[in-house]
Amino acid sequence: MFAYSSTAQLSTPLITMDFQELTRDMYSDEESDGLSEQASDYEDEESDGLLKQGSYYEDEDSDGLSEQVSDYEDEEDSSSGYSTDQENTTLPLVTLTSLTETGQDEPTIPVLKQRSYTGRKAIPSALADTLCADLGINGALKELNTALGTSYKLDFVISILNPYIAQNVDFGTAYAYLCWNWCHIHLPVPKLSISEENNEEMRRNVLVGEVEDRKMRLNVLADGRITTRHVHPRRVWDLHANRVVPYWVVGGEPWAISHAWVDEKERVDVMTPINGGEWPVPMPKDVNLDLIHIEMLNMRSWWFLQAEYEGGKNEHLRLDEWKLDVPTIRAVYERAYTRVVYYLNGLGRPLHLTPGYFESDRCWFRHAWMLQEMTMSPIIAGVTGNVVVDTQVQRRFDEELKSLQRMPESTSILHSVSDMQDRVSTKPLDKVAGLVYPLYPDVIPIYDANQSPAEAWEVLMDVMGSKYQAQLLFLYPEPGDGKKRWRPSWQQVTSNRIVVRQFYSGYEIKRSYCIKSANVHGLSEVPNEPMPRKGEVDINDDNGAPHTLKIIADHMHPIPDGVYTLLGCDGGHSDPDRFVVGQIRQDGKFEKLSVFCSADDAVHLYSLKLDRDVEIFLC
Repeated sequence: MFAYSSTAQLSTPLITMDFQELTRDMYSDEESDGLSEQASDYEDEESDGLLKQGSYYEDEDSDGLSEQVSDYEDEEDSSSGYSTDQENTTLPLVTLTSLTETGQDEPTIPVLKQRSYTGRKAIPSALADTLCADLGINGALKELNTALGTSYKLDFVISILNPYIAQNVDFGTAYAYLCWNWCHIHLPVPKLSISEENNEEMRRNVLVGEVEDRKMRLNVLADGRITTRHVHPRRVWDLHANRVVPYWVVGGEPWAISHAWVDEKERVDVMTPINGGEWPVPMPKDVNLDLIHIEMLNMRSWWFLQAEYEGGKNEHLRLDEWKLDVPTIRAVYERAYTRVVYYLNGLGRPLHLTPGYFESDRCWFRHAWMLQEMTMSPIIAGVTGNVVVDTQVQRRFDEELKSLQRMPESTSILHSVSDMQDRVSTKPLDKVAGLVYPLYPDVIPIYDANQSPAEAWEVLMDVMGSKYQAQLLFLYPEPGDGKKRWRPSWQQVTSNRIVVRQFYSGYEIKRSYCIKSANVHGLSEVPNEPMPRKGEVDINDDNGAPHTLKIIADHMHPIPDGVYTLLGCDGGHSDPDRFVVGQIRQDGKFEKLSVFCSADDAVHLYSLKLDRDVEIFLC
């Protein structure tokens, strides 16, 4: 199967009880449990195009992107968890071709793996589209016995087949529901969901998995938040049956597709029996879903994650489903890992990269959702076999790929946000949604299509990991102009070019301090050209002993000379101490003005006797 691709009202006030946690986790990498863990397996490998990244060449002597293609032709086991042809060699071989499926001659199809497929258990689209009622119960049984290598008699399975005949579904849908348990008919077999008009006996026979799946999706939602990162996809595309069915029908771990979006003028919404005509599938005008079906079968995959797009019969349900499905899509790509297929020129389109591709708004590497869909072992689809890729293109491709694969190793939220500024999204809200998984929030905000990006950003900052909250407090150089002063608004992080400097090496900060009175000077003048500004800060320790620290501001926000309250975090022996400069308001809350860091190798916070673990409320 394939998988397609803070306010007081929202949370409790941020206090130094939380402030200590923020600074303790600020540089910690312990939360990186996604691709950054996967990256460790590749640290010692040299990159050579996509060969070292999980794609395969059709011939060992070939090189260059033009000949890179996933080659599962000789594999007998599917990594999806379903036992395949190896133990079913007695089943009849079935050949699907571009001619039989779409009426197009094979030589006219540029993508090699879209021309034909030969294997077992897959059924032709003509059979999948035939209504069970037109086949009759005997005809349906004959097709099932033939495809699945059984010889069941009608009286043995009549009670199982009758609902599919009575509800007048097509054979592809019936095949998808039945084939996974058909050879073990004594086990419970999924039946179609039933309506109020069906009798009580059939109602009791609905597979428990459907009920459990619905319960799971309700249980992971609480107060507009998603309580777990790991949620199975709602639907999958069963490639054997060529039908989209609920995940609980087949189980296992699906493959996934990631693709670039083509311009709206080149796109069309296609209604298809593959998903029962429930919603239109947006795709390039020159692409056919049945050809994509053939190519995916040639990957030796049996089911893919299936996303639901806008429109269709149940449009009123889409927004509710997206609340859970969109934010958790990353988990599916993480689990797929080596089973993610990429169409870089658009869904189903031939691979054709040019020097100008990487600057185009349609470039896959520039999409906001790409951060959710990237894996360490990409499989490139759409390969034609006769395209010579320019050396410059190959080099740029390798650079982009390496950059993406290093991205999860970054521990700075400002890196992630700065990178998102240059990305492209169909909806502005998607840029915020695309940051959810890279920031590893404690809980995940739902995807609310009615929210503005600014509102979604506030919600995300409420729930993001304390490490990243601390980075916004200590690294972003200006006070926030949104609901909170200690953190930037969405308008600030998207309109201001953020200068990100690697000032730390990953040290986990364990100590934080409050300096109630500090005289800051030398940072009020802002030069015309961006460059670090040097100044000093005069402080007294708890014994009254004076100290003067050299400091540096690596941003363009002025800090007038004066007496301030400082919040400090200790960088230890390897990183500079960081400070937030501001004032305590009359209501007792700390209001941020700016930030700076220590440039004094001789004096460190940990060596001074200063107040630690002081309760400070941030506004």
